[in-house]
Amino acid sequence: MSFLFEFNNRNYFVASPLVRGLVWASLFLFPLLCEAQYNVDRLITIGRSALYYEDYVLSMQYFNQAIDAKPYLYEPWFFRGVAKYSLDDFAGAEADCSEAIQRNPYVVSGYELRGIARIQQKKYKEAIDDYNVALKYDPENRSLWHNRVLCHIRHEDYDAALLEIDSMLTRWSRYAPAYMMRADAYMQQKDTASAIVALDKSLEIDPYDGQIWAARSIISLSREEWKESEEYLDKAIHLQPKHAGNYINRAMARYNRNNLRGAMADYDTALDLEPNNFLGHYNRGLLRAQVGDDNRAITDFDFVLRLEPDNIMALFNRAVLLDRTGDLRGAIRDYSKVIDEYPNFWTGLEFRASCYRRLGMTRQAEQDEFTVYKARLEKHLYGKQPRLNKRQMRKRSDEDPEKYNQLVMEDEQEMEHEYQNDYRGRVQNRRVEMEFQPMFALSFVPMKSDVRSYMPFDRHVDAINHRKSVRHIYINNVLPSFSEEETHEYFAYIDSLSSQIARSRVTSETMDLLLLRAVAFASLQNFESAIDDFSTYLQEDSVCVPALWMRAVCQARINQFMSATGNNSDNSASLGSNAELKNANVLADLNHALALDPQNAYIYYNRATLYAQRQDYGRAIEDYTRAITIDANMAEAYFNRGLCAVYRKQLEAGLSDLSKAGELGLYSAYSIIKKYRK
Repeated sequence: MSFLFEFNNRNYFVASPLVRGLVWASLFLFPLLCEAQYNVDRLITIGRSALYYEDYVLSMQYFNQAIDAKPYLYEPWFFRGVAKYSLDDFAGAEADCSEAIQRNPYVVSGYELRGIARIQQKKYKEAIDDYNVALKYDPENRSLWHNRVLCHIRHEDYDAALLEIDSMLTRWSRYAPAYMMRADAYMQQKDTASAIVALDKSLEIDPYDGQIWAARSIISLSREEWKESEEYLDKAIHLQPKHAGNYINRAMARYNRNNLRGAMADYDTALDLEPNNFLGHYNRGLLRAQVGDDNRAITDFDFVLRLEPDNIMALFNRAVLLDRTGDLRGAIRDYSKVIDEYPNFWTGLEFRASCYRRLGMTRQAEQDEFTVYKARLEKHLYGKQPRLNKRQMRKRSDEDPEKYNQLVMEDEQEMEHEYQNDYRGRVQNRRVEMEFQPMFALSFVPMKSDVRSYMPFDRHVDAINHRKSVRHIYINNVLPSFSEEETHEYFAYIDSLSSQIARSRVTSETMDLLLLRAVAFASLQNFESAIDDFSTYLQEDSVCVPALWMRAVCQARINQFMSATGNNSDNSASLGSNAELKNANVLADLNHALALDPQNAYIYYNRATLYAQRQDYGRAIEDYTRAITIDANMAEAYFNRGLCAVYRKQLEAGLSDLSKAGELGLYSAYSIIKKYRK
């Protein structure tokens, strides 16, 4: 395993043979001790194997079990920290490394990993402290020297960095990254000439390092030496063909050399490698607009606006394109948003007035035209409208609307990471929506997960399952998806239950059948029929906690659907026309259930989720905390409480809860941690 550390917007690979060696050696040096020890060591070994093959989420589950069994061992804490670091949960990795160091303060890899985790959180001074301790035990560890130098640079202690680089070069005179770091230090001190000398020396030592060529190109880009920068990037791409950032930068150089076809090809390649790249979509949209490919340009700006809905530049560019393609009302919508933000943006007012006129909205058009006319009477109040110039570019942070037609470049250049895009492994790169985990409900399908062994349990549900002729009921918070055949089986099962209910003459038997049919209806998302059956059941047994619980869940799902679709008309009387009244019914059932069973974590969780969906985050956090107090392994409660904290701008608390949710196997938390970690 190797660590990747980004510095000065460039990436350095820092070899960590000690960490990888520990993972690999564990597979062969497994000690055969007593049976209990063997079981724990076996868990750790399997976890290390999963970690080596980059199955980080699965590996954490094994380390969790090892920690639960023997919390005094160093290794499971450390290797769980490795897994968390690999998932970009840097705070969680730091915490686990601290636990490992507390148990064994003489293992260098603990300080090394904690140092890198702290670097990613911009805790450079604390990382330097870790490297200082680690170098006392292992003074010839080059990667420790390397990262400590980078910390000094980020800490803006350039003199200390340069002195340490000199010390490194006395030990390792042919270490090319040291010269690259020296170039970074010189660049921070605005000494470009010395930086070029250092990079040239680095390339002399190692001409096959694509990162060095990319770094050299950045200096040329900053000097607007387009030909040289393209040549450097050609070599970087040859050596690192999977880095999207190199293609983005080369597209900029090609654009400024009037090679539009080449620039477009580079943006296409970059977006194939990294489909969510903001600059790729934005600049490709501008190029497409320039060559008249308006519809596909709109597609690019639609994507940009999904990433950043309030991006004024993208809104105005899309408005111009919608205007050009005849969608005048869509153009007016986007123009208006831009003008609301910048009332004195005369170009936007003129374009919107033109749209109004073509729609026959004369009064609105004249109002915009008069506003522009008044401004033109005092020319000193506004500047000359810009013309499209291929050599004009703006920084991403520059939001001057007059620069709407200029290509965008990052404020600081970055090297691109390459990630796997699936659930297992680097799962944090899978895009997930910021949505709360659903309520827990009764189901005939158990909770399923490749990485979690958590099985919800409730004494009331267990009592129902012990009755005769009752189909086993589980607790699940995901509505199951059925195939066509399974759907037919459920309908046939409901018909069978209905026939049995009609024939039954025994009240207790009828009640059980009614409960089963209600759960079957809910599984098929026929919530209204489910509510009817639960209500009938509660008429006979008003203190049945599962029935109150499920009636609340079904009504909440109806309310959520109605709210999302806006379908709350009088014609929908069967679903309820008053959202507040329906929410009050949900809350009343949950409150009643909690009064009957105040130790039910799932009902507290459901009530918290109701509050969270209504944006009452304070009450939601209180109830999630109660649920966690009762059941500390409920990952969904940590996840939702974390989201509530994030929405309340309490990022530290929120990321801590999301880290815990990920640790417990709810892997989608890592996508959100990655989004907010900066």
